Amino acid sequence: MDKLVQITTDENYAIIKIANGKVNAISHEVIDEINNSLDIAEKEERVVIITGQNGILSGGYDLKVMTKSADAAKELVTRGSQLSHRLLSFPTPVIMACNGHAVAKGAFLLLSADYRIGTEGAFKIGLNEVMIGMTMHNAGIEIAKGKLAPVYFERSVSNSEMYSPEEAIAAGFLDKIVPEEHLLGTATKVAQLFGKLNKNAHKNTKLKVRKELLERLAKAIKEDSEQELSFNS
Repeated sequence: MDKLVQITTDENYAIIKIANGKVNAISHEVIDEINNSLDIAEKEERVVIITGQNGILSGGYDLKVMTKSADAAKELVTRGSQLSHRLLSFPTPVIMACNGHAVAKGAFLLLSADYRIGTEGAFKIGLNEVMIGMTMHNAGIEIAKGKLAPVYFERSVSNSEMYSPEEAIAAGFLDKIVPEEHLLGTATKVAQLFGKLNKNAHKNTKLKVRKELLERLAKAIKEDSEQELSFNS
């Protein structure tokens, strides 16, 4: 069976590729394998590039798990939020190379990185939780509040507004867009540039800059783990 997440290393960076079905669903297994790959990158002090498959970074959590039971859904969402906390506090720079669509947890992955590169095209990026009947979890609200442009925050969280790659830059989901064929090349060039940063200075400054966000997010994850996820048909 092919791995759902592959890691390759080159020079001072590691490329972590998610490959789980048509929508690149975020499952327990995917989270486990991303964390295993992050362990390798952290030990080797490599800049991280996370990418997906042709046309999609991720369409969100695995629906088979999310519809199994309220407890199963809560467990997966909690683990996904913990992954975001890890990415936001990761000691080396984290770059997202977004291959196209990034919806729900896919969009939250963008919000959990230090630098986000998207691709040109008819792609949608955003948080569709309210649209599909899920009351936004506390951790999601904190991540969005900490990373989105203020004018887009409620439009994204409360109204499930979806954005083109160009609009996603203004909203705060992306930093740059390039033609699809240049995505990984651009990401590796950025990784090489980030690799020249002083590692301790980057890590310590990131933790200072995000101190309040990380504290709020840790508290929100705990609150979410103690509450029922709310779904409405």
